[in-house]
Amino acid sequence: MAEKDISEKILESYNDVFADIVNVLLFDGEIIIRPEELIDQNPRAAYKADGKLREIERDVAKQWTKSNIRIACIGLENQTIADADMPMRVIGYDGAEYRTQLSRGSERYPVVTLVLYFGTDRHWDKARSLYEALDIPEEFKPYVQDYRINLFEIAYLDPDTVKKFRSDFRIVADYFVQKRMHGEYQPSAEKIEHVQAVLQLLRVMTNDHRFEEVANNSQEGEHTNMCEILDKLEARKEAQVNERVATDMLKEGAALSFIQRISKLSEEAIRAIAKKINVEVVEE
Repeated sequence: MAEKDISEKILESYNDVFADIVNVLLFDGEIIIRPEELIDQNPRAAYKADGKLREIERDVAKQWTKSNIRIACIGLENQTIADADMPMRVIGYDGAEYRTQLSRGSERYPVVTLVLYFGTDRHWDKARSLYEALDIPEEFKPYVQDYRINLFEIAYLDPDTVKKFRSDFRIVADYFVQKRMHGEYQPSAEKIEHVQAVLQLLRVMTNDHRFEEVANNSQEGEHTNMCEILDKLEARKEAQVNERVATDMLKEGAALSFIQRISKLSEEAIRAIAKKINVEVVEE
């Protein structure tokens, strides 16, 4: 993912959402992994290159355990654009985890990485395997091990698959599928469990900062739905337009009462704008 904010817990790091994503995308919605079986794993791993210690970092990584026995390490990577080097990046993530196992005695378990692609204007058009990422001489191909990424194009999921999600990820997936299919989004009244995390993910994936503004004004634990969120976004958009109108009119020397009529802002709000841009308010 191009942008990360370590102060924000991204949506997929919640166990209910993480398990839901894996169960739907890998197991067609069958509940194979349960939230209580997941343990957070450090997403960072170190490696040495050019004589220096460097670090790679996954978006989210969790251990799947049962009865204190580690079954697998599962990682998620979010992409808004196709990356030709993704197969090599995934090899790096997975290889670092296998390398760590060598220092853990006899403990051995598989590593699985899911790449979630959120692009809406085109399918993933870059390499999906090591063979596709490299220019390999034909005589070498039998000796080069291929490595395919587990790629899922969220905006291109069929609606029936989207309905199989049980967590907040259904709202996220539905948003991208609708935007890709229709160019617009019809919100549902379904309640959102992790409001701030959903809005932060949508903000990062769509680059629409209005989602962040609503998230910043939401309380942790608050429940709402996308209908209410879009109402807030529309109200914020209208307020910004009115503020720009009032600013322009203040600069032109319009009277306070006239600005109130046109901008629909309160006297207090207009005076605050005038103070901010350092102009005198014309009373009449």
